[in-house]
Amino acid sequence: MTSYVIREAKILGGEPTDIAIEDGVITGIGADLSGGEEIDATGLVALPGLVDLHTHVREPGREDAETVLTGSQAAARGGFTCVHAMANTEPVADTAGVVEQVWRLGREGGYCDVQPVGAVTAGLKGTQLAELGAMADSAAGVKVFSDDGKCVSDAVLMRRALEYVKAFDGVIAQHAQEPRLTEGAQMNEGPLSGELGLVGWPAVAEEAIIARDVLLAEHVGSRLHVCHLSTRGSVEIIRWAKSRGIDVTAEVTPHHLLLSDDLVRSYDPIYKVNPPLRSNDDVEAVRDGLADGTIDIVATDHAPHPMEDKECEWAAAAFGMLGLETALSVVQQTMVDTGRLTWEQVAEKMSTKPAEIGRVSNQGRPIAVGEPANIVLVDPAAQRTIDARDTASLSRNNPYDGLTLPGEVVATFLRGRPTVRDRALVTPLVKEAVTA
Repeated sequence: MTSYVIREAKILGGEPTDIAIEDGVITGIGADLSGGEEIDATGLVALPGLVDLHTHVREPGREDAETVLTGSQAAARGGFTCVHAMANTEPVADTAGVVEQVWRLGREGGYCDVQPVGAVTAGLKGTQLAELGAMADSAAGVKVFSDDGKCVSDAVLMRRALEYVKAFDGVIAQHAQEPRLTEGAQMNEGPLSGELGLVGWPAVAEEAIIARDVLLAEHVGSRLHVCHLSTRGSVEIIRWAKSRGIDVTAEVTPHHLLLSDDLVRSYDPIYKVNPPLRSNDDVEAVRDGLADGTIDIVATDHAPHPMEDKECEWAAAAFGMLGLETALSVVQQTMVDTGRLTWEQVAEKMSTKPAEIGRVSNQGRPIAVGEPANIVLVDPAAQRTIDARDTASLSRNNPYDGLTLPGEVVATFLRGRPTVRDRALVTPLVKEAVTA
């Protein structure tokens, strides 16, 4: 493998220093290092490769929206070296065969590690458990299970799932949405939904499931992860649960950190997402929750859709937004530039902690001698106007189109191999072997 010396990088936003990489490993950190191809990182912040716990790559079944390869390329452009691929594919990732297929496609692509998330219930139907043990024992080594897109609303089934995954240190990632309270829901429930004539998605539909599930997790002594938390009440419930010592973690998406339901006035389906964009008060609450550690991580919920599923009337449009290529910029704008988080804390919430939750041992590692060279170099001084057409994704449903956001990924290294360099994708010259 090619050796590199990254010059004058600010590790976690600290003082400029050099980073030496050889054979996929960080071999030196300090001044005036030598021994490889030089990369000028003056003014750039070096972070450990980002890890996304919540990505939709759509393959198998909806390759018109995204594939494992294009999703991996979008991830690399966003600074990610590992993504967790959600199970709501066609067929559903509810067997060892399907999760192994997704895992192998990620390895063959070579742009980032693709760690499959297994379904909690067979076919996402919510009636019987999927093959959790078989997926955990597969080559993919699944540790995270979720019916994301649907809630495991049956309390007995949720309890059984929480009990089951204890055997192999797994975690259930819940899409918290009480289905009876959200039938036909189109946007956040509040004065605006009444004004616009759209069926509301009440905050209590999220909060009721989270409250139930943290109590179930406490009762059985298992790990629970809450997907895309979006309301002030949800933050308060998670804070209370952690004060009791319950083993619960939670994520917030970039779009819930930045966007509010005011945007729905446009009736533009680009802003239709599940859970919906919430009130400005909720936006402030999730920012506070992320800053004080109540919310553990940022996860993109990257949800690509083909044009025909978004460029239509609001009621017929699909839920979901792109997120991989803009996540770090949104976090910089809402959390770093406002003084709520340091770059070191960004690394914890977008790399270290999601890798820990997903039990991905070779990701989320510190930038230190002897560690895998998974590194992203970001230019925090850059300002870029987002163009939905400028993407590695097959889809264009980008809610930030036309907005100017701070920060830009200049380079991404996956185990010492550049996947992005000089702000452009790099075709892997040598791909890693796919082994069971």
